[in-house]
Amino acid sequence: MSENTTRRDGFLSALAAYGLWGMLPAFFVALDPSGPVEILAWRILLSLIFCVILLLFMRRLPAVVRLLGQGKILGLSAFAAVFILINWSVYVYAALNQFIVEAALGYFINPLITVALGVVVLKEKLRPGQWVSLGLAVVAVIILAVGVGSVPVISLTLAFSFGLYGFVKNRMGPRVKSLDSLTLETMWLSPIAIGLLIFVATRDGLSLGTLGLTHTALLLSAGAVTSIPLLFFGAAARRLPLSIMGLMQYLAPVMQFLFGVVIMGEPMPLERWIGFGLVWIALAILSVDALRHRRNRVPVVENL
Repeated sequence: MSENTTRRDGFLSALAAYGLWGMLPAFFVALDPSGPVEILAWRILLSLIFCVILLLFMRRLPAVVRLLGQGKILGLSAFAAVFILINWSVYVYAALNQFIVEAALGYFINPLITVALGVVVLKEKLRPGQWVSLGLAVVAVIILAVGVGSVPVISLTLAFSFGLYGFVKNRMGPRVKSLDSLTLETMWLSPIAIGLLIFVATRDGLSLGTLGLTHTALLLSAGAVTSIPLLFFGAAARRLPLSIMGLMQYLAPVMQFLFGVVIMGEPMPLERWIGFGLVWIALAILSVDALRHRRNRVPVVENL
Protein backbone atom coordinates (compact mmCIF):
# COMPACT_ATOMS: atom_id res chain seq x y z
CA MET A 1 0.00 0.00 0.00
CA SER A 2 1.46 3.38 -1.05
CA GLU A 3 2.03 6.20 1.42
CA ASN A 4 -0.63 8.32 -0.30
CA THR A 5 -3.18 5.52 0.00
CA THR A 6 -2.29 5.03 3.65
CA ARG A 7 -2.70 8.75 4.35
CA ARG A 8 -6.00 8.85 2.44
CA ASP A 9 -7.38 5.88 4.36
CA GLY A 10 -6.21 7.45 7.61
CA PHE A 11 -7.85 10.76 6.76
CA LEU A 12 -11.15 9.07 5.88
CA SER A 13 -11.02 7.04 9.09
CA ALA A 14 -10.39 10.16 11.18
CA LEU A 15 -13.17 11.97 9.34
CA ALA A 16 -15.54 9.09 10.13
CA ALA A 17 -14.52 8.92 13.80
CA TYR A 18 -14.79 12.63 14.55
CA GLY A 19 -17.83 13.01 12.31
CA LEU A 20 -19.70 10.29 14.21
CA TRP A 21 -18.69 11.83 17.54
CA GLY A 22 -19.90 15.18 16.24
CA MET A 23 -23.35 13.71 15.56
CA LEU A 24 -23.76 12.24 19.06
CA PRO A 25 -25.96 15.12 20.34
CA ALA A 26 -28.49 14.48 17.55
CA PHE A 27 -28.48 10.77 18.43
CA PHE A 28 -29.22 11.43 22.10
CA VAL A 29 -31.86 14.06 21.32
CA ALA A 30 -33.65 11.44 19.20
CA LEU A 31 -33.66 9.14 22.25
CA ASP A 32 -35.05 11.85 24.56
CA PRO A 33 -38.30 9.93 25.42
CA SER A 34 -36.20 7.27 27.18
CA GLY A 35 -34.69 9.77 29.61
CA PRO A 36 -31.01 10.18 30.52
CA VAL A 37 -30.81 7.36 33.08
CA GLU A 38 -32.12 4.64 30.77
CA ILE A 39 -30.08 5.94 27.83
CA LEU A 40 -26.90 5.84 29.93
CA ALA A 41 -27.62 2.33 31.21
CA TRP A 42 -28.33 0.90 27.77
CA ARG A 43 -25.27 2.63 26.34
CA ILE A 44 -23.06 0.88 28.90
CA LEU A 45 -24.58 -2.59 28.55
CA LEU A 46 -24.94 -2.52 24.77
CA SER A 47 -21.39 -1.20 24.40
CA LEU A 48 -20.12 -4.16 26.40
CA ILE A 49 -22.14 -6.60 24.28
CA PHE A 50 -21.03 -4.98 21.02
CA CYS A 51 -17.38 -4.98 22.13
CA VAL A 52 -17.52 -8.68 23.02
CA ILE A 53 -19.10 -9.50 19.63
CA LEU A 54 -16.37 -7.53 17.85
CA LEU A 55 -13.66 -9.24 19.88
CA LEU A 56 -15.10 -12.64 19.00
CA PHE A 57 -15.24 -11.70 15.32
CA MET A 58 -11.64 -10.40 15.44
CA ARG A 59 -10.53 -13.41 17.52
CA ARG A 60 -9.13 -11.12 20.19
CA LEU A 61 -11.34 -12.09 23.12
CA PRO A 62 -8.67 -14.42 24.64
CA ALA A 63 -6.25 -11.47 24.74
CA VAL A 64 -8.77 -9.39 26.69
CA VAL A 65 -9.44 -12.31 29.05
CA ARG A 66 -5.69 -12.43 29.75
CA LEU A 67 -5.82 -8.77 30.74
CA LEU A 68 -8.10 -9.78 33.63
CA GLY A 69 -5.06 -11.39 35.23
CA GLN A 70 -2.98 -8.20 35.09
CA GLY A 71 -3.68 -6.29 38.28
CA LYS A 72 -2.24 -2.98 37.08
CA ILE A 73 -4.25 -2.94 33.85
CA LEU A 74 -7.38 -4.03 35.67
CA GLY A 75 -6.98 -1.29 38.27
CA LEU A 76 -6.32 1.41 35.68
CA SER A 77 -9.35 0.29 33.67
CA ALA A 78 -11.47 0.68 36.82
CA PHE A 79 -10.26 4.28 37.22
CA ALA A 80 -10.90 4.91 33.52
CA ALA A 81 -14.41 3.51 33.97
CA VAL A 82 -15.13 6.04 36.72
CA PHE A 83 -14.09 8.97 34.53
CA ILE A 84 -15.95 7.75 31.44
CA LEU A 85 -19.08 7.18 33.55
CA ILE A 86 -18.93 10.80 34.70
CA ASN A 87 -18.30 11.96 31.13
CA TRP A 88 -21.12 9.92 29.57
CA SER A 89 -23.59 10.88 32.31
CA VAL A 90 -22.95 14.61 31.98
CA TYR A 91 -22.93 14.47 28.18
CA VAL A 92 -26.29 12.70 27.95
CA TYR A 93 -27.75 15.15 30.47
CA ALA A 94 -26.39 18.10 28.46
CA ALA A 95 -27.78 16.79 25.16
CA LEU A 96 -31.26 16.27 26.59
CA ASN A 97 -31.42 19.58 28.48
CA GLN A 98 -30.36 22.13 25.85
CA PHE A 99 -26.73 22.43 27.03
CA ILE A 100 -25.19 21.17 23.79
CA VAL A 101 -23.17 24.36 23.20
CA GLU A 102 -21.76 24.16 26.73
CA ALA A 103 -20.88 20.50 26.10
CA ALA A 104 -19.10 21.49 22.88
CA LEU A 105 -17.08 24.05 24.84
CA GLY A 106 -15.93 21.23 27.11
CA TYR A 107 -14.41 19.37 24.17
CA PHE A 108 -12.89 22.55 22.77
CA ILE A 109 -11.03 23.20 26.04
CA ASN A 110 -10.14 19.53 26.58
CA PRO A 111 -6.71 19.83 24.86
CA LEU A 112 -5.95 22.80 27.14
CA ILE A 113 -6.99 20.78 30.19
CA THR A 114 -4.71 17.98 29.02
CA VAL A 115 -1.80 20.43 28.93
CA ALA A 116 -2.71 21.65 32.43
CA LEU A 117 -2.81 18.06 33.71
CA GLY A 118 0.66 17.56 32.30
CA VAL A 119 1.91 20.44 34.46
CA VAL A 120 0.06 19.47 37.64
CA VAL A 121 0.37 15.68 37.52
CA LEU A 122 3.50 15.03 35.46
CA LYS A 123 5.36 18.25 36.40
CA GLU A 124 5.94 19.03 32.74
CA LYS A 125 7.47 22.36 31.75
CA LEU A 126 5.38 24.45 29.38
CA ARG A 127 6.55 26.42 26.39
CA PRO A 128 5.49 30.10 26.15
CA GLY A 129 2.77 29.33 23.61
CA GLN A 130 1.24 26.77 25.95
CA TRP A 131 1.23 29.25 28.84
CA VAL A 132 -0.51 31.85 26.66
CA SER A 133 -3.12 29.28 25.60
CA LEU A 134 -3.84 28.28 29.19
CA GLY A 135 -4.08 31.93 30.25
CA LEU A 136 -6.59 32.70 27.50
CA ALA A 137 -8.64 29.65 28.49
CA VAL A 138 -8.80 30.82 32.12
CA VAL A 139 -9.87 34.30 31.01
CA ALA A 140 -12.52 32.74 28.75
CA VAL A 141 -13.98 30.70 31.62
CA ILE A 142 -14.07 33.82 33.84
CA ILE A 143 -15.84 35.83 31.13
CA LEU A 144 -18.38 33.05 30.63
CA ALA A 145 -18.95 32.74 34.37
CA VAL A 146 -19.43 36.48 34.90
CA GLY A 147 -21.26 37.24 31.65
CA VAL A 148 -23.63 34.28 31.58
CA GLY A 149 -24.07 34.32 35.35
CA SER A 150 -22.78 30.86 36.20
CA VAL A 151 -19.62 28.80 36.01
CA PRO A 152 -19.69 26.49 32.94
CA VAL A 153 -19.85 23.39 35.13
CA ILE A 154 -20.85 21.06 32.30
CA SER A 155 -17.95 22.23 30.12
CA LEU A 156 -15.39 21.89 32.90
CA THR A 157 -16.71 18.51 34.04
CA LEU A 158 -16.59 17.10 30.51
CA ALA A 159 -13.12 18.53 29.88
CA PHE A 160 -11.60 17.32 33.15
CA SER A 161 -13.29 13.90 33.10
CA PHE A 162 -12.18 13.23 29.53
CA GLY A 163 -8.72 14.65 30.22
CA LEU A 164 -8.29 12.37 33.24
CA TYR A 165 -9.72 9.47 31.23
CA GLY A 166 -7.08 10.05 28.57
CA PHE A 167 -4.37 10.32 31.22
CA VAL A 168 -5.34 6.95 32.73
CA LYS A 169 -5.53 5.35 29.27
CA ASN A 170 -2.04 6.68 28.58
CA ARG A 171 -0.80 4.96 31.75
CA MET A 172 -2.09 1.66 30.36
CA GLY A 173 0.35 1.91 27.49
CA PRO A 174 -0.03 1.32 23.74
CA ARG A 175 -0.35 -2.46 24.09
CA VAL A 176 -3.92 -2.13 25.41
CA LYS A 177 -6.07 -1.33 22.38
CA SER A 178 -9.01 1.07 22.59
CA LEU A 179 -11.53 -1.71 22.02
CA ASP A 180 -9.94 -3.90 24.71
CA SER A 181 -9.94 -1.03 27.18
CA LEU A 182 -13.56 -0.10 26.45
CA THR A 183 -14.54 -3.73 27.04
CA LEU A 184 -12.93 -3.71 30.49
CA GLU A 185 -14.41 -0.32 31.35
CA THR A 186 -17.97 -1.28 30.41
CA MET A 187 -17.47 -4.57 32.24
CA TRP A 188 -16.78 -2.60 35.43
CA LEU A 189 -19.80 -0.37 34.79
CA SER A 190 -22.25 -3.12 33.85
CA PRO A 191 -23.47 -3.74 37.46
CA ILE A 192 -24.25 -0.02 37.74
CA ALA A 193 -26.09 -0.12 34.41
CA ILE A 194 -28.16 -3.13 35.50
CA GLY A 195 -29.01 -1.35 38.75
CA LEU A 196 -30.10 1.76 36.83
CA LEU A 197 -32.33 -0.30 34.54
CA ILE A 198 -33.96 -1.99 37.53
CA PHE A 199 -34.54 1.44 39.07
CA VAL A 200 -36.15 2.80 35.89
CA ALA A 201 -38.21 -0.37 35.41
CA THR A 202 -39.67 -0.22 38.92
CA ARG A 203 -40.35 3.52 38.81
CA ASP A 204 -41.51 4.45 35.31
CA GLY A 205 -41.05 1.31 33.26
CA LEU A 206 -38.45 0.75 30.55
CA SER A 207 -38.99 2.46 27.20
CA LEU A 208 -37.18 -0.19 25.14
CA GLY A 209 -39.68 -1.75 22.75
CA THR A 210 -42.56 0.52 23.79
CA LEU A 211 -41.99 3.66 21.69
CA GLY A 212 -42.03 2.28 18.18
CA LEU A 213 -39.65 0.40 15.91
CA THR A 214 -37.48 3.41 15.04
CA HIS A 215 -36.88 4.38 18.66
CA THR A 216 -36.14 0.77 19.60
CA ALA A 217 -33.65 0.42 16.75
CA LEU A 218 -31.91 3.66 17.75
CA LEU A 219 -31.70 2.62 21.39
CA LEU A 220 -30.33 -0.81 20.47
CA SER A 221 -27.66 0.86 18.30
CA ALA A 222 -26.19 2.71 21.30
CA GLY A 223 -23.42 0.12 21.64
CA ALA A 224 -22.41 0.38 17.99
CA VAL A 225 -22.61 4.19 18.08
CA THR A 226 -20.17 4.14 21.00
CA SER A 227 -17.74 1.53 19.67
CA ILE A 228 -17.52 2.11 15.91
CA PRO A 229 -15.96 5.61 16.16
CA LEU A 230 -13.25 4.09 18.37
CA LEU A 231 -12.40 1.58 15.63
CA PHE A 232 -12.16 4.37 13.05
CA PHE A 233 -10.06 6.42 15.48
CA GLY A 234 -7.68 3.51 16.03
CA ALA A 235 -7.32 2.99 12.28
CA ALA A 236 -6.64 6.70 11.75
CA ALA A 237 -4.10 6.92 14.58
CA ARG A 238 -2.02 4.17 12.92
CA ARG A 239 -1.97 5.95 9.55
CA LEU A 240 -1.81 9.69 10.27
CA PRO A 241 0.77 11.89 12.02
CA LEU A 242 -0.25 13.12 15.46
CA SER A 243 -0.18 16.71 14.18
CA ILE A 244 -2.99 15.98 11.71
CA MET A 245 -4.97 13.99 14.28
CA GLY A 246 -4.59 16.88 16.71
CA LEU A 247 -6.08 19.33 14.22
CA MET A 248 -8.90 17.02 13.12
CA GLN A 249 -10.07 16.46 16.70
CA TYR A 250 -11.81 19.85 16.61
CA LEU A 251 -14.25 18.60 13.96
CA ALA A 252 -16.44 16.94 16.61
CA PRO A 253 -16.96 19.98 18.89
CA VAL A 254 -17.44 22.22 15.84
CA MET A 255 -20.27 19.96 14.65
CA GLN A 256 -21.74 19.84 18.16
CA PHE A 257 -21.53 23.63 18.46
CA LEU A 258 -23.29 24.14 15.12
CA PHE A 259 -25.98 21.59 16.02
CA GLY A 260 -26.64 23.37 19.31
CA VAL A 261 -26.78 26.87 17.83
CA VAL A 262 -28.31 26.29 14.38
CA ILE A 263 -30.56 23.25 14.89
CA MET A 264 -31.49 23.45 18.57
CA GLY A 265 -31.50 27.26 18.74
CA GLU A 266 -29.46 27.53 21.94
CA PRO A 267 -28.71 31.16 22.89
CA MET A 268 -25.34 32.75 22.11
CA PRO A 269 -25.15 36.11 23.93
CA LEU A 270 -22.15 38.39 23.36
CA GLU A 271 -20.33 37.11 26.45
CA ARG A 272 -20.54 33.56 25.12
CA TRP A 273 -19.16 34.58 21.72
CA ILE A 274 -16.26 36.36 23.45
CA GLY A 275 -15.57 33.33 25.65
CA PHE A 276 -15.67 30.92 22.71
CA GLY A 277 -13.56 33.31 20.64
CA LEU A 278 -10.83 33.35 23.28
CA VAL A 279 -10.88 29.56 23.48
CA TRP A 280 -10.58 29.29 19.68
CA ILE A 281 -7.64 31.72 19.71
CA ALA A 282 -6.04 29.67 22.50
CA LEU A 283 -6.47 26.48 20.47
CA ALA A 284 -4.98 28.12 17.38
CA ILE A 285 -1.91 29.19 19.39
CA LEU A 286 -1.65 25.72 20.95
CA SER A 287 -1.87 24.02 17.54
CA VAL A 288 0.73 26.29 15.91
CA ASP A 289 3.04 25.84 18.90
CA ALA A 290 2.67 22.04 18.72
CA LEU A 291 3.38 21.97 14.97
CA ARG A 292 6.42 24.22 15.36
CA HIS A 293 7.79 22.15 18.25
CA ARG A 294 7.28 18.95 16.27
CA ARG A 295 9.23 20.30 13.28
CA ASN A 296 12.08 21.58 15.46
CA ARG A 297 12.61 18.30 17.30
CA VAL A 298 15.93 16.70 16.49
CA PRO A 299 16.16 12.91 16.70
CA VAL A 300 18.42 11.75 19.52
CA VAL A 301 20.46 8.56 19.18
CA GLU A 302 20.70 6.73 22.48
CA ASN A 303 23.95 5.15 23.60
CA LEU A 304 23.59 1.38 23.70
